[in-house]
Amino acid sequence: MNKDKIERYLSDLNGSEGSYPFGPEALVFKVLGKMFALVSQKEDIPRVTLKCLPADGEVIISQYESVTPGYYMNKKHWITISLTGELPEEMIAGLADGSYKLIVSKLTKADQKKLEQIQA
Repeated sequence: MNKDKIERYLSDLNGSEGSYPFGPEALVFKVLGKMFALVSQKEDIPRVTLKCLPADGEVIISQYESVTPGYYMNKKHWITISLTGELPEEMIAGLADGSYKLIVSKLTKADQKKLEQIQA
């Protein structure tokens, strides 16, 4: 999956908004103000950083060279994937969905309801 494709995928998730709060080097995706993904900009090999369960992160980091603990993030709860082509697109999409769902699950009930209304 290339940078443009992952950015389109992330922006299509319900309630997702992209912005550059850290400057032009990182496109951050949030749902109702909570970050669930970060895509590096202006790098030879782009990277996407996603939230994950600690046990899942350990497994995937041990299996793939292109996956490392979250770059500039909590290394226990975030992973960074270099978009080298090592991981299949379906796997990256699944990890992005998982990151999004983890964040949505932590939203207040009121915010979850608001998110459902965005979809309707």
